[in-house]
Amino acid sequence: MSDVAGLIRAHIRDMSAYQPVYPFEIVARQLGRDPQEIVKLNANENPYGSHPAVLEALRNLEYAHIYPDPECRLLREALADRLDLPLDNLLVGAGADELIDLIMRLFLDPGDVMLNCPPTFGMYAFDAGVNDAHLVEVPRKADFSLDQPGIERAVAKYEPKLIFLASPNNPDGGVLPGDVLNSILELPLVVVVDEAYVQFADPGSSRLRDALDHQNLIVLQTFSKWAGLAGMRVGYGVFPQELMPCLWKIKQPYNVSVLRRSSPCAGACMRFWKKSLSCGPIPRRRISFYVESLAARRRN
Repeated sequence: MSDVAGLIRAHIRDMSAYQPVYPFEIVARQLGRDPQEIVKLNANENPYGSHPAVLEALRNLEYAHIYPDPECRLLREALADRLDLPLDNLLVGAGADELIDLIMRLFLDPGDVMLNCPPTFGMYAFDAGVNDAHLVEVPRKADFSLDQPGIERAVAKYEPKLIFLASPNNPDGGVLPGDVLNSILELPLVVVVDEAYVQFADPGSSRLRDALDHQNLIVLQTFSKWAGLAGMRVGYGVFPQELMPCLWKIKQPYNVSVLRRSSPCAGACMRFWKKSLSCGPIPRRRISFYVESLAARRRN
């Protein structure tokens, strides 16, 4: 056969590729520098690294030769205990990125509409492209806040199934106000709140528990930022109970590796939780000042 490429799905062939960032060893090789000389800021990774207790748990890993628990019970139990949430509403993925894609697969047929509010995390648009969704963008205002009337008009005009909202938003760090989220939850679509950075926001900023009370709210978090485990790829979400049976159907059976779901590693991460977050306030204030300066320049 001479034209295998002609069999590729047209929307995959035509979509733009995601532009990833490279790890220390690749950047060091490209620059001809020692990795210890590089301060890496282009992926918002935790500059403090992983906690020694987590690394020790990984060194003593058992059962690497056995397929992991498809339900990731040990990690889900640790999360349920730490977050005071029902085990049955928790799903763990290979990073929150996998859960983002899983949600789109759950809801979107080819051509279905999804809303996006740029500038924001690039994976929402990327995964919409992979899933052949019709992406409708409602740009944020000059101060990076949501254009709530624009979202309402887009919902009335396009009848989208999904909207993804990062809180704190990437790149500006703004937290989604509660009254704005509550208003959007009144609209006829599924709202996914991505809280990858919420542990660095003010206490009470998370909406995890609200997913138990709203049939159209999903809240995602990750170990990549606060736990310094971006390389491990482990995220989790709180989902309405009505969605869980179908999510279990469509997720890959062994999606979370034995490295990430081991009991010692899960326990070490939970113990590290509070200590890690204590490092956040001062850097957050510095970054907030810088972002506010950028926003002021943009307004002018």
